Amino acid sequence: MFNKILIANRGEIACRVIRTARQMGISTVVVYSDADAGSLAVKMADEAVHIGPSPAAESYLIADKILDAIRATGAEAVHPGYGFLSENSEFARILEAEGIAFIGPGPDAIAAMGDKIESKKLANAAGVSTVPGHMGIIADDVEALKIASEIGYPVMIKASAGGGGKGMRIVESDEDVSEGFRSAQNEARSSFGDDRIFIEKYVEEPRHIEIQVLADSYGNVIHLGERECSIQRRHQKVIEEAPSPFLDKETRAAMGEQACALARAVNYRSAGTVEFIVDKNLNFFFLEMNTRLQVEHPVTEMITGLDLVEQMIRVADGEKLSISQGDVRIDGWAIEARVYAEDPTRNFLPAIGRLTRYRTPDEDGGAVRIDTGVGEGAEISIFYDPMIAKLATHGDDRAAAIALMQDALDAYYIRGITHNTAFLGSIMSHPRFAEGRFTTNFIAEEYPVGYAPVVPEGQLLARFGAVTAYIHGCYAERAKELGFAGEPGIPVETQDWHIQIGRDIHPVSVTYRDGGANFEVYGQSFGFETEWSLGDPVFKARFDSVPATFQVDRMGVSYRVTHRGVEADLQVLTQRAGVLVGLMLEKELPDLSKFILSPMPGLLVSVAVEAGMHVRAGDEVAVVEAMKMENILRATTDAVVQKLHAAPGDSLYVDQAIIEFK
Repeated sequence: MFNKILIANRGEIACRVIRTARQMGISTVVVYSDADAGSLAVKMADEAVHIGPSPAAESYLIADKILDAIRATGAEAVHPGYGFLSENSEFARILEAEGIAFIGPGPDAIAAMGDKIESKKLANAAGVSTVPGHMGIIADDVEALKIASEIGYPVMIKASAGGGGKGMRIVESDEDVSEGFRSAQNEARSSFGDDRIFIEKYVEEPRHIEIQVLADSYGNVIHLGERECSIQRRHQKVIEEAPSPFLDKETRAAMGEQACALARAVNYRSAGTVEFIVDKNLNFFFLEMNTRLQVEHPVTEMITGLDLVEQMIRVADGEKLSISQGDVRIDGWAIEARVYAEDPTRNFLPAIGRLTRYRTPDEDGGAVRIDTGVGEGAEISIFYDPMIAKLATHGDDRAAAIALMQDALDAYYIRGITHNTAFLGSIMSHPRFAEGRFTTNFIAEEYPVGYAPVVPEGQLLARFGAVTAYIHGCYAERAKELGFAGEPGIPVETQDWHIQIGRDIHPVSVTYRDGGANFEVYGQSFGFETEWSLGDPVFKARFDSVPATFQVDRMGVSYRVTHRGVEADLQVLTQRAGVLVGLMLEKELPDLSKFILSPMPGLLVSVAVEAGMHVRAGDEVAVVEAMKMENILRATTDAVVQKLHAAPGDSLYVDQAIIEFK
């Protein structure tokens, strides 16, 4: 077995590999850029080697720097994680020539599957069902228009070297081809240094389901079942689960057989994933093969009991697989949610900043799993993917896994940056998700303008009010005990308040008792028990012995409460204050309709207008790049440009003015 391995990656996946290597008694080396000097991976590894500036193109993507680190530390093998050099066949060849083991497939298999066009040809030859399309490189938008018309709309314009949702555009008509082709090509060039584009038919009502394969160097190939990855945003996965609530036994077996057939056709070894698109009639089509460990691998590990990183290391060390297909058992259900630094209320724009508070949910004996590469005080930078963590839960069945995920999201406390845990909670509570009735269009259909926190109603509204009133009373009583000017007339046992949410004001009566309280609020009577203590932003209570977790942030005289994907700002008032607040006028917001503002921190790539130019609603006016994704900004009304406030090449902050209209 290897004595020392180097991890050519960063963040949560580097930490993930370190944990397994440590359990196997293997020393680890990580490489790091300037931005990652204080990272969790650097702290966890036995050794760490600095490899350059923060941009990945100047550090993690330079093979020579990785090789220098290998030579300097005497590492015998390299685990590439995912992204960066993980699917770079030339890097794998260089390691092979140097006598360094690559913990992944051979370079020929990587090359064969790394090109989407060539991989489809190989899949066809191996008897794997593929999506209809044009399998040649497309020269320009004129040729793209001709091919798209021949295939029939809708079509998918895709980067040949693409991955992670980058370099992909769905096109519905002739009018959209030119822009879709240009945007996909630019994004592919920026992300992969390869702007080759092809086109295939877009399968309507699709589900994205993938098969995990595992192979050794002796011709043994097995599959570990499927993962359902249909909950996506901009072609990037948000929620994954295993198994799929959609597949039947026969389809699962057929997809597994085809995935293994493709792996055999390219002499595959190590862990890999064959991705399929499945239509509403259970017809499935090969999409691509990822020749690496997938981000969502934890759900497979949770239902099979296998450590995929360990399997990869053992195969790379020359061992045979210790299990056969007949040994694979599926136990229960697992769900993974990707926790991102992004703003769901602003159409999921990426966020950057420092994690001023970071508290993960309890892992509950293995039923909850957190794969993360950050801790409190860590910074989410502009240089890399804004993932904070992967949160996974495992239950006896799907309903149990969902319930565990809801509780875990409620307890995941992150502050300092905007994040998506409330949005993820909203998905978990959505009836369509609970029923397993969704496609890859789920988020676009159910959250067409992004996530907007809904106002709590019914029993949930009563609980929000009760929790807020209880906490406020505890703080008010402490203030009075300390001699501060607390709320007037605070009694020991009972208090009548008014709760304000939005413009609505409602009475609430609270009777405090040891370890809990009883309430009369919104026409409902109930109580709860709690061991909450002052200052804790995570409020855990038991309503009729059923546990519930809320996040509560004090904001001056208000409280922001989050639970089950619902978020609301509440204020607790005395009865007199409640009457007076109801008489106050609403503050008018400033008119920003004459400005194009940057919706995110990023780079201003181009500006398509100049002062004095007339524009029409829908015209492209600027392009902003963030996290290697292009975002086209358009005029919302017919107008005349008065002034440009920024120029191409400028680094922008959120809501920075770019263009001003007359």
